[in-house]
Amino acid sequence: MSRVKTLQALFKRYRRPGDIVFAWIVLIFAIFLLSQIWSQTTYRSGTPLFAQPRFWPAVSLIGMVGFALFHLLGSALSERLEGRWREVLLWIASLEYAGWFVVYALVVPIAGYLPSTILFAIALTVRVGYRSGRILLAAVAAALVIVLLFRTFLQVRLPAGQWYQSLPDGIRQIMLTYF
Repeated sequence: MSRVKTLQALFKRYRRPGDIVFAWIVLIFAIFLLSQIWSQTTYRSGTPLFAQPRFWPAVSLIGMVGFALFHLLGSALSERLEGRWREVLLWIASLEYAGWFVVYALVVPIAGYLPSTILFAIALTVRVGYRSGRILLAAVAAALVIVLLFRTFLQVRLPAGQWYQSLPDGIRQIMLTYF
């Protein structure tokens, strides 16, 4: 016997707080992307429709707009739940960590990968509320492991810090190569 007894039960919509705000954001973004299709893609004469550079992006964006409309319709017709703006504020608060990453990416070319990684590991550890010495030491150890793994063992090419240029010759070469 099937666990779904009716077609209505199969398509029952469970609404979440902030659902309608998300639906509007996705719809507006999809319409904006679709409005840019003519300026961002080209038309090649003599090329079949399915091989046109804008055909498949347009198909996907039209689908995105359509599904966003269905989502908005479903959200509008569902019962309203409390907590919509609390949920939206939580989304906005989570953007803080994207800001931390942007600042980190801007600091690495100036301070270098090792000092930046240690600094931001400590700063983020304190930011999330851990302030004991052992936890901070663990954050520094994790930062060192990350730097050694990426820069030394995997030899990932990252921008060398401008501060490294002021170090003595022997140490500068080691820092530029491994850290």
